[in-house]
Amino acid sequence: MKHNVMLTTASLLSILLVTFHLADDIVRGMEPGTLPDLAGVLILVVWLFATLVLAERRSGYVIVLLGSLLGAAVPVFHMKGAGVGEIAKSSGGFFFVWTLLALGVTALLSVILSVRGLWRLRRAG
Repeated sequence: MKHNVMLTTASLLSILLVTFHLADDIVRGMEPGTLPDLAGVLILVVWLFATLVLAERRSGYVIVLLGSLLGAAVPVFHMKGAGVGEIAKSSGGFFFVWTLLALGVTALLSVILSVRGLWRLRRAG
């Protein structure tokens, strides 16, 4: 599989999982669901634009790298906080925990692939 196709796929999956996670946080009351939460939408739009429009460009790799690092940090912050065990026992808890784990995997893969893409550009230039 081509490097760029793998990065695009992993990045799109990460974006999808972040939207699931943000929605779940709002439904569970962990986020207020107010206007400032739309800043997350803006971040996701920039990340999506970089994934689809700026593919194979240095700026695209950098934006995907930053978005992926943020995505990879989400499970870390949730797992460090108290209450994840209680959420896991609640209705929909499996989906919440699965989303965290899947987001961590796809985001870390995107980090690796975007660094690899930046490295390839550096060696080619």
